[in-house]
Amino acid sequence: MEQQVSKIKKNICRKVHQNGLQSLVVREFRPVDKEEVQRIYCEGFMEMIPDTAFRGLRHHPERLLLYAAMTVLCFVITMCWWVIALLPAIVLGCRYFYSRRVFHGYLEQVMSKDMGDIERFYSKSPDSCLWVAVLEGKVVGLVAAVGQQRPRRAVELQRMSVDRRYRRYGVAFELGLKVQDFAAAHGYSTVVLGTIAYTPAPHRLYQSLGYCCVGVTNGYATPGAGMSLMERLFYKVRHHSYSLDVQNNKLSQH
Repeated sequence: MEQQVSKIKKNICRKVHQNGLQSLVVREFRPVDKEEVQRIYCEGFMEMIPDTAFRGLRHHPERLLLYAAMTVLCFVITMCWWVIALLPAIVLGCRYFYSRRVFHGYLEQVMSKDMGDIERFYSKSPDSCLWVAVLEGKVVGLVAAVGQQRPRRAVELQRMSVDRRYRRYGVAFELGLKVQDFAAAHGYSTVVLGTIAYTPAPHRLYQSLGYCCVGVTNGYATPGAGMSLMERLFYKVRHHSYSLDVQNNKLSQH
């Protein structure tokens, strides 16, 4: 683990140097950052729609079988080849539509809570904080930590997002390290997070930071999702839960 973390840090430093990002700073959120923080978070979150609708399909073979059965049924009923030809496009269109609707519902909830009043939410307790990554005076990323007393004393990493123009430069890695430092400084034993991402990049990031996947929920009930038959038919995601032992990870880096 020590060699892996050291190698990752060296690669990040090399990318930072090559791309002129030496001035990257991670600091606590200020009210003046609000507009950029909300923009980066919303844009990053909505980018996950095609990931869920299209890439996610191949990770749910039972849905592929269901859609194949629908295709056969349509052919038996209509006996029209053009209906069969159109059905895959209709299915993908429905998956995109309902994924977008669920994500919009979730985003509305988030914007009406912590991301709508960032300063109040993350300043009301010493166990909560939101940081921004600043490059040459411009906010390019964010991450939040929220302390949890139950069922165990842990910090939850939330809201991580990086402006798409500044990805692959180590910004997310530095944001992740900030949460770990926060957890260690406040006496937390564990950092936890959850993701519904299907793209491998977020999972590689969490693993490089020392997280271990502790569970996968297939058919995760996403906040903002409804209970309509069509939504259940065309929207389904899996949720990965990650956990990091703060003390062991800290020792492995020294």
